[in-house]
Amino acid sequence: MRRLVLTALLVLTGALPAAAQLVQFTPENRAEIERVNAYLNSIRTLKGNFVQIDPDGQVDQGTFALSKPGRMRFEYKPPASTLIVSDGETVAIQNPKLKTIDKYPLSQTPLDLILGDKIDLLHNHSIVGVDRQKDQFVVKARSRGGKTQGNISLVFAEPGLELRQWTVVDNQGLSTTVALQNVQIGADVSNVSFALPQKTVSLRKQSD
Repeated sequence: MRRLVLTALLVLTGALPAAAQLVQFTPENRAEIERVNAYLNSIRTLKGNFVQIDPDGQVDQGTFALSKPGRMRFEYKPPASTLIVSDGETVAIQNPKLKTIDKYPLSQTPLDLILGDKIDLLHNHSIVGVDRQKDQFVVKARSRGGKTQGNISLVFAEPGLELRQWTVVDNQGLSTTVALQNVQIGADVSNVSFALPQKTVSLRKQSD
C-alpha cells in the first residue's frame, strides 16, 4: 500500500505532552546540534527532487520546494500524483484520484524542525537524541498526536552537513524514508508554488 510520509508527519504529530522535558546533551553533542542549527537557519529556500521508500519497498518520486518560514510544496509524480502544499499558515494535501483536499493548521505539524524562521533544536521539546556516525549526523525527534505515536529521524550528510533524508517510524514500527536529491540551496522559488489548491484537478493533465 502506498504511504505518504509527509502525510504521516502531519497526522502523527501534534502538541507534545506537557511533561515532555528537554534532553540534556553532552557538550560535544550540544556543539554538533549548534552546527545543525546554523546550517538550517542559513537556508531560506531549497528545491530539488525526492525519492520516497515505503516499508514494503514501494518507491515514489517527485519534486519539492521549501521557502522559510513555513512554506513548502511536495509534488508526487504519477501514479501517486499527490500534492502537498503549505502557504505558511495551512497545509493542504490534494489527492486527485480521491478528489479530496485535506487541510491542517501548520501550527499542529512538526514542520518547524526544518521550516521554522528561527530554528533552535537545543530547546525544542520534540528532540530526543542524536547519533554520530562515520559519514552522517542524525537528529532524532518524537512525534505524538492524539492516539498515534511515531518517531522522526533527520539525517545530515558529513563532512559538509547537508540535509539528506528523513525517516518516519509509525506506531506499528513501519518506517518510511524520504531521500532528497539534486538539492539547490538559495534557489529562486516562486511564491505561486505555495498557493493552496482550491479544487481537485488532475496533476497529470496540468503537466502535459
